[in-house]
Amino acid sequence: MNYANPDVLVSTDWVLERLDDPNIRVLEVDEDILLYDTGHVPGAQKIDWQGDFWDPIIREFIQPDEFAALMERLGISNDTTVVLYGDKNNWWAAYAFWFMSYNGHKNLKLMNGGRIKWTQENKPLTTDKPSYPKGHYVPGQRDPNLRAFKDEVLQHLQKVQAGAGALVDVRSPAEFTGEKTHMPEYPQEGVLRGGHIPGAKSIPWATTVNPDGTFKSADELKALYDSKGVTPDKEVIAYCRIAERSSHSWFVLKHLLGYPKVKNYDGSWTEWGNSVGVPIAKGAEE
Repeated sequence: MNYANPDVLVSTDWVLERLDDPNIRVLEVDEDILLYDTGHVPGAQKIDWQGDFWDPIIREFIQPDEFAALMERLGISNDTTVVLYGDKNNWWAAYAFWFMSYNGHKNLKLMNGGRIKWTQENKPLTTDKPSYPKGHYVPGQRDPNLRAFKDEVLQHLQKVQAGAGALVDVRSPAEFTGEKTHMPEYPQEGVLRGGHIPGAKSIPWATTVNPDGTFKSADELKALYDSKGVTPDKEVIAYCRIAERSSHSWFVLKHLLGYPKVKNYDGSWTEWGNSVGVPIAKGAEE
């Protein structure tokens, strides 16, 4: 597929062949956190993307020492290879990949096609919940080059206007135009204003994958982003509604295409659409 960083993407067969490898931990990260209990990849453990990653009091992630404690509980050490997969074409698995990258974990892989492809291929599932020896994890340094905050996005608008930056809105076209404030099949709630960030390009996450949920080739992906002027010479910020779909597109841009400067705006439209004093746009691309 000629990906820039092919080692971060593994096939379902690759995972199946390594289920007993003691140096690998497989984690399932789903939107539906009950799905894991109905059957999962043998040896896989469950991550609750909200309960495990988010601070319970403030709208922020857990701190590095808490992240280290989570990894140790999962039997993960700093040198452990972590393989992530999940439902919704790996939205939340990609979110976990981005979050773990942000926290400095280096040995990360995403299972191409996720849970859907694994089950379609009739690969084994189990309801057994594994137990592993506690890991030893030293907190790493968070990478500020991977995460964008609202004020940074505001400043980034000037780079977009000057042609030095790009904003990628990975939501559905109806969300981009402002017709809907949530994904079409979901209740329309959670934000006061519909629309998109001015200057953003609409490149829905779904245009980056094949019907079976696997990623398109590097050539196809490059053509997709090039057609919207999102090129590797620019500083790129991706966003969606709450950052799971934009994590998927961040993975495409950062790892499959090798763009050097790509950030994920995890506040995304839920924050931007509810914020006082920030501009929005409605309708099709400017």
